[in-house]
Amino acid sequence: MHARIKGGTFIALLCVLLLISPALHAATVLVQDDAGHAVKLSTPARRILSLAPSTTELLFAVGAGAYVMGVVDYSNYPPQASQLPSVGSAAALDMERIVALQPDLIVAWRSGNSAAQIARLRALHFTVFESEPRDFAAIATNMERLAHLAGTDAIGHAAAEAFRTHQRQLAQTYSRRAPVRVFYQIWDKPLMTLNDSHMASAVIRLCGGVNIFGKLGPLAPTVGLEAVMQADPEAIIDDSKATSTANSSWQRFPHMTAVARGNVFAINPDWMSRPGPRVLDGAEALCRDLESVRARRK
Repeated sequence: MHARIKGGTFIALLCVLLLISPALHAATVLVQDDAGHAVKLSTPARRILSLAPSTTELLFAVGAGAYVMGVVDYSNYPPQASQLPSVGSAAALDMERIVALQPDLIVAWRSGNSAAQIARLRALHFTVFESEPRDFAAIATNMERLAHLAGTDAIGHAAAEAFRTHQRQLAQTYSRRAPVRVFYQIWDKPLMTLNDSHMASAVIRLCGGVNIFGKLGPLAPTVGLEAVMQADPEAIIDDSKATSTANSSWQRFPHMTAVARGNVFAINPDWMSRPGPRVLDGAEALCRDLESVRARRK
């Protein structure tokens, strides 16, 4: 009798565990976003909204593209993202459209989307992941966390590891080369740059460069032409124009080192301004440019 009771108790406990285990498994769909919020889903996301071109690229890179059912304007990579419905611009979301789509996960851009609109989405009980990678390590972990939320962990882990390997290879090749003083231009009227907190500066450092305005306070500070001329950078990187236009706009200052040596370069702004997998494409291009700067030294 005692043995039968023990056996019956064991079977009963096993049944309880079998009933509980799906809930325990579901509870593991839990990550922390870049704002420090716990993001929890009962099941992997199958209706995802991406509120920035960079987060769209991240989602497709980790195998979650099939679950993205809405994006914001300028989400043009990969090409299939351009065919998805738009829910407005990153700075001005169409809240009615978002509500109508009923996403089970919204991936937001912490510094690019309106804080008030993100708060509104949470007030409407949508699950929001705020993405704000500002260095290479954060891009890789964004891949892994977004993949976990979408249930594509294996693809996300492989993509993150490939990204880390590529970044390490570039660092080993370029980061200890002779420093190059760089002015990174993102706009001309007014003249604007980026500080060391931005992803673009991480790329500059990877290539052995030094951002001459990296210590300024704002993420995207406005600087005077006189300040640039006084700093006299050895290279100018312009992500707002084609190469020919970038060169012509600086030719009126022939005594600047960057101009005199032909070290004015343009770079694809999507590579550098979107913290996603293609930032290493930007790094490849920028590292080659800075190598040519070194080669032109007398």
